[in-house]
Amino acid sequence: MTLLIRNVRILGGAGEHPGPCDVFVSGEKISAIGSFPDKKADEALDGQGAYLSPGFIDVNTDSDHYLTLFDHPGQEDFLRQGVTTIFGGMCGASLAPLLYGTLESVRKWGGSEDTINVDWHTMAEFLAAVDQRPFAVNFGTLAGHGTMRRAIVGDDIRALTQNELAVLSGMLRKAMEEGAFGLSTNLGAVHAQKASYPEIRSLAQIVKDRGGIYATHLRRPGAGMDGSVEETIRLARDTGVKALVNHFVPVRGAEKDYEKAFEAIEMLPAEVDVRFDIYPFDAMLSPFYTFLPEWVRGGGFEVMLANIREEWLVPKILKEMQPIEADRLSIAQAPGNDFLVGKTLADLCGMYGVKDGREALLKLMVTTKMRGVAFYRNLDGDLIKRAMASKRAFIASNAASFGVKGSVGRQLKSERTTSTFVKFLKMAEDENFMPLADAIRKITLEPAVKFGLIGRGEIKEGNYADLACFKNGEVKFTVVNGKVVVKDGEFLDRFPGKALRHV
Repeated sequence: MTLLIRNVRILGGAGEHPGPCDVFVSGEKISAIGSFPDKKADEALDGQGAYLSPGFIDVNTDSDHYLTLFDHPGQEDFLRQGVTTIFGGMCGASLAPLLYGTLESVRKWGGSEDTINVDWHTMAEFLAAVDQRPFAVNFGTLAGHGTMRRAIVGDDIRALTQNELAVLSGMLRKAMEEGAFGLSTNLGAVHAQKASYPEIRSLAQIVKDRGGIYATHLRRPGAGMDGSVEETIRLARDTGVKALVNHFVPVRGAEKDYEKAFEAIEMLPAEVDVRFDIYPFDAMLSPFYTFLPEWVRGGGFEVMLANIREEWLVPKILKEMQPIEADRLSIAQAPGNDFLVGKTLADLCGMYGVKDGREALLKLMVTTKMRGVAFYRNLDGDLIKRAMASKRAFIASNAASFGVKGSVGRQLKSERTTSTFVKFLKMAEDENFMPLADAIRKITLEPAVKFGLIGRGEIKEGNYADLACFKNGEVKFTVVNGKVVVKDGEFLDRFPGKALRHV
């Protein structure tokens, strides 16, 4: 199978391509770059002078958490904006390795494991299962600290014994040997609160020794985040591991903490490899339970649900929940309660006959058995823009691609799902936000280097033909492993994506 792309301006190429040129693709890889007026191919596309760049790499997605990776293998929301490679296994939760073959660590996102046949335990078995299914994007994953740790200690919130740490270390080593790109943690999660610095450092050393990534959801993502960032910086200094702070966003009310944390990262010497991912929007997407006080979230899903149902506990819970601006929170997913999707917390106050948004949210959690997520527009837009321009920043959706029907029922798609990368490129093109060439490197070559992707992230003869053609913030077509998967906004029902493995 051959593909000829004519009349494009290359951004993100290995060499100099000052004028319009053509790109010839043979099989999965780029065969030649130049001018080929007489060349024939099985399929031809005219770029009409638009930009052609490497396919974009989304370093932090949730399609595995919501299980839409399986029930929606096209992942069109990513493809339509030029994304050809996505990474999962973030925030401490991954689909492998599994000691007991259950997916309890992803329940909080609202997906149901009943929709898929979990016929794997190890990372090798999981990636082999991905190989056997049709996918339109490339997918790589980290091993989730929370997934592995909870398999060992269950819902106990405590430090690991030396034997347990040895088991966890062995699971991580094996997962990386079988293709995991590194380790992710969610140190803000209740089950990871007792994960000590020595525990994380020993695991990070394993990741460093194998050339992988350590990605972390901070212990404190809002107020006090500067201290959490210092912990990550210390880890990178002590072990030399390549670190990635996930969804490093400025929460309103904690701007000073964010600026301190941002400056600490900016001032690092080049040899300390700490970067962060961020998106160009002002809304967070959070599971319902994250709005509860910390002490309520202990003991596992069933215990949390029992706590919010205890009438005598409700006044204490409400008193200790942070105030919520009811008109800024809306329901994105509520599996089994689709009529709630799209309603604001203010709407729910009227529906439940209460004045305090926290009380309405608590009633919602009881109604939905805490399964679902909400959009909360509580981020500082000016600080987001400043952070995105940093040389330490990656752009990531921190979202999932959803189909018309799936494991989570009806859903309200966020802009992060549909337009993170086109929004970022539009800003670069129209607002002099940063040079467009720099913006392209931030979402192609730099993440490819960080994650150790061989033959991707750069337009170069012999590299995989993962390509995105765009102009004025609009993607004209997307190519994955040499196959055109999206053209003029339409998904072509082609599935050339691969399960990527760290080597």
